[in-house]
Amino acid sequence: MNESPPLSSALDEEIARAEVYGLLARLWFAPPDAELLGALGVAVTVAPAAGGFLEEPWRALVGAARGTDAAGARAEYDALFGGIGKPEVLLYGSHYLSGFLNDKPLAQLRTDVARLGLVRDETIGETEDHIACLCEVMRYLIAGDDVAVSNLKEQQAFFARHVQPWVPAMCDAVRQHPKARLYAALAGFTQAFVGVEAQGFDMLDGSF
Repeated sequence: MNESPPLSSALDEEIARAEVYGLLARLWFAPPDAELLGALGVAVTVAPAAGGFLEEPWRALVGAARGTDAAGARAEYDALFGGIGKPEVLLYGSHYLSGFLNDKPLAQLRTDVARLGLVRDETIGETEDHIACLCEVMRYLIAGDDVAVSNLKEQQAFFARHVQPWVPAMCDAVRQHPKARLYAALAGFTQAFVGVEAQGFDMLDGSF
């Protein structure tokens, strides 16, 4: 029998993690267009290992995508996260960590992002503590070419400081909102994925 070497399996897992963070960044940053909804709608919903923790949340997200068109996705996104004045659900870490937007957690995040050598794209209106921006940083720390920063130690530190403390609360806020359907499913999958990431990083403690 021809089996893939462990190194190949580990690499595949890292690629998959980076792709999940990339997908989360895209979906939280803006409503999915028809092309992305179509791709989600035909996605495989059976995990390679039966009973995987992410299987049910992923199946729920795919099912929600199948039942949503682009116009509906945009209307839901705008109802939850857009509009004039304060959005009904905020997607910024500072709000959940300190109770205020653009507060100390954002300043700390900017210091850490600068240390990683990353520069904010000024054409993007969102601040760095938006959930989509944090997912993009995590994707870079997994799949980037600079091994000085794209490594497990930096991933664990960034995740523990800027993702894990508040993203579950944000997901709860989305899931409990009466107007959330597609994004309730996305929040459920995001929350489950963050939980899996936290468990994985906990297993690494003491190995650095």
